[in-house]
Amino acid sequence: MRASTDNETSGDETTDSGGNASILHQPRAVWAVAFAAVIAFMGIGLVDPILPAISAELDATPAQSMLLFTSYLFITGGMMFFTSYLSSRIGAKTTLLVGLILIVAFSALAGFSGSVDQIIGFRAGWGLGNALFISTALSTIVGAASGGAEKAIILYEAALGVGIATGPLLGGLLGGISWRGPFFGTAVLMAIGFIAIVVLLPGGTSSNGASAEPIKLSATFRALARPGVAVLGISALMYNFGFFILLAYSPFPVEEAAAKMGIENFGAMGLGYVFFGWGICVAITSVFGAPLLTKRMGRRRSLVVTLIALAVLLGVMSFLVESLTGLIICIVIAGMLLGVLNTVFTESAMEVSDLPRPVASGTYSGVRFVGGAVAPIVAGSVSESISAGAPYLFGAGVVLLSVIVISIGWKTLRRVDGHIDEAPVDEAYALTGGDA
Repeated sequence: MRASTDNETSGDETTDSGGNASILHQPRAVWAVAFAAVIAFMGIGLVDPILPAISAELDATPAQSMLLFTSYLFITGGMMFFTSYLSSRIGAKTTLLVGLILIVAFSALAGFSGSVDQIIGFRAGWGLGNALFISTALSTIVGAASGGAEKAIILYEAALGVGIATGPLLGGLLGGISWRGPFFGTAVLMAIGFIAIVVLLPGGTSSNGASAEPIKLSATFRALARPGVAVLGISALMYNFGFFILLAYSPFPVEEAAAKMGIENFGAMGLGYVFFGWGICVAITSVFGAPLLTKRMGRRRSLVVTLIALAVLLGVMSFLVESLTGLIICIVIAGMLLGVLNTVFTESAMEVSDLPRPVASGTYSGVRFVGGAVAPIVAGSVSESISAGAPYLFGAGVVLLSVIVISIGWKTLRRVDGHIDEAPVDEAYALTGGDA
């Protein structure tokens, strides 16, 4: 659905049916939201390269530093249950701006923090803002775009990919100056995005990408009563545990392995390059790898095969914690698997029921982020009490449990293999739910 004031704002003569128009010929409002989306998606991996530096400079244990992910994901996941309700009532532009204000404020406060506990608290506020922004950005771009939804979705997917890939790199670059750098950098960039959206985005843009009808507060919670949604939510929660074991814990064994090899200046910049490679792989397989695999195998089998591959990879990593080369190779390969799983899981969550896209995506994301929030807590305590490789073994075991859940609920998921050729908007919602 498109706002009636888009053309006035953009100053361009555009139509939704302009299939032959250049993909770059978009209203300025679209570019404003896309720019802010890039910065928002950077937040996923931004803190990864600076976790060891925060641990060292603030006298925090690795377990305490990893709680930066826990507070962020708990709040992001919890808020996902309410974002569709909120945005359908106050409008997309207001929801976006509130989200951006929160990100600017809490990322700046994190940069001024004097203890790891303060950063953990401010990351929670950051997660609240990110949930509001990301959950609304897709429908806003589709509503404001010209030349058809397909081209708008390509721009959105590009913003997502650039953000995921460059977040760790920016974190490494700014973190090489100070661990506070990535937080202040995010605040400045998001402030620019805020100004751009205030000036360029029309106030009447549709908030849910499908209908102006308000969404009930209970919609996302009632969705969990559907067997297919529950099966996918539980299995995705377990998968996300493995995802964030790798993402939140890996910087510590990687840096320790580099130190044992005598690499003195590996630090934030070295970690930034490692997770930049990881992010590139996540972005590529999210957009290109997942559709190819599901067309050949179907969604259910694609999930099972890729989850087993991830479990095996995490098991291998548990024996390579002292090998810098081995860890780096495994992290990059894991990015390929995670990109496929993110997209296929969320496509499946939307196809398993007839729920509206924002409700389905919000319900699924809210459940799966619980696994990501718990993972750093477990990784920290297990690594300290058992061994450096133990968190990867725990992650592998939980990922295999995800396979068992899918197998038990196999019949309830039959519907997910009925529409393998995704419409562009469906694919983009899958990417948002998978990588937000």
